[in-house]
Amino acid sequence: MNIHEYQAKQLLTKYGIGIPAGHAALTVEEAVEGARQLPGPLYVVKAQIHAGGRGKGKFKELGPDAKGGVRLAKSIDEVEANAREMLGNTLVTVQTGDAGKQVNRLYVTDGVDIASEYYLSMLVDRASGRVAMIVSTEGGMDIEAVAHDTPDRITTITIDPATGFMPHHGRAVAFALKLKGDLNKQAQKLAGELYTAFTDLDCAMLEINPLVETVDGNLLVLDTKMSFDSNALYRHKDVEALRDVTEEDPAEVEASEHDLAYIKLDGNIGCMVNGAGLAMATMDIIKLNGAFPANFLDVGGGASKEKVTEAFKIILKDPAVKGILVNIFGGIMKCDIIANGIVAAAKDVNLSVPLVVRLEGTNVAEGKAILDNSGLAIVSADDLGDAARKIVAEVKMAA
Repeated sequence: MNIHEYQAKQLLTKYGIGIPAGHAALTVEEAVEGARQLPGPLYVVKAQIHAGGRGKGKFKELGPDAKGGVRLAKSIDEVEANAREMLGNTLVTVQTGDAGKQVNRLYVTDGVDIASEYYLSMLVDRASGRVAMIVSTEGGMDIEAVAHDTPDRITTITIDPATGFMPHHGRAVAFALKLKGDLNKQAQKLAGELYTAFTDLDCAMLEINPLVETVDGNLLVLDTKMSFDSNALYRHKDVEALRDVTEEDPAEVEASEHDLAYIKLDGNIGCMVNGAGLAMATMDIIKLNGAFPANFLDVGGGASKEKVTEAFKIILKDPAVKGILVNIFGGIMKCDIIANGIVAAAKDVNLSVPLVVRLEGTNVAEGKAILDNSGLAIVSADDLGDAARKIVAEVKMAA
């Protein structure tokens, strides 16, 4: 789960982390009132969307010469003018795609006199099974470009969960940022606070870009992104309450309400699978056969009729879907029960695109017989390779 910048900063302040004063706003009036509570005379008006590249982004409705989603304002009047331009309009960035995202929230912060910018992030390193701190002196830039062009400017520090954050980790962070004196001490302290926040809140990613050194010698978090392990949200109801469903794909929101794991992709073959690993293999083999999956959809171990029906509905809401591949292993749920669910669901949604079903597991013969005798145009497959070849062929014939 992702949250907005202002929400992430509110969480980080609880850990003693230095952040410029700021106020969130849903209206122009709230933006103006928030600015009046700041010392000024320089303000920053920031669009709040779940995407990076806001500063370089463009508003669809304002033309190519308009400013982006992060703007400096030198007066309250400028704050108001910027808020009027930004709220309700669509911001397109490198991460939103051409569709962009509508700006429904703003964050008005106090301006900061910047001496230097740095980069610091934390994530779970799957290779080592540890929390990794990614540190660079190249803050404020596209970190992917830095990693590609000048990888020597990025330092990775992994932290063993058995020991947690240790003083030498803080020293390594400060050394990588080339900080000395009091700034060195501040960096060590900040690294420890960020690690505590990361582990306390079950974060999946915490990115500070930029982390800035001010002209008066302080380290401040100027921008931040936070995402959380969705499987751990039950432990953090306060974090879960920060979810903004308007920033998420409506189909993904609907899927979560039915305990379905769904992610929209760019292809035209819908996938319905039980088990994340099997779903990944299904998508891979579709691509191997020259087509592209339209989604990742894991119905879980208990693929009931109700779940299968909702899954069909969600897949078919994507107009790009020209065919569906169902790949189910009947372990906990027997194949004949799954087959009955597929037939009932296909009838409920009045399925009008090709459907290929591959079943394997307990009572697979009974399940295939149910599909064959359903009276529906369901194509049965013997194995995953056969299923992928058949759905790709069916979609090509229907085109």
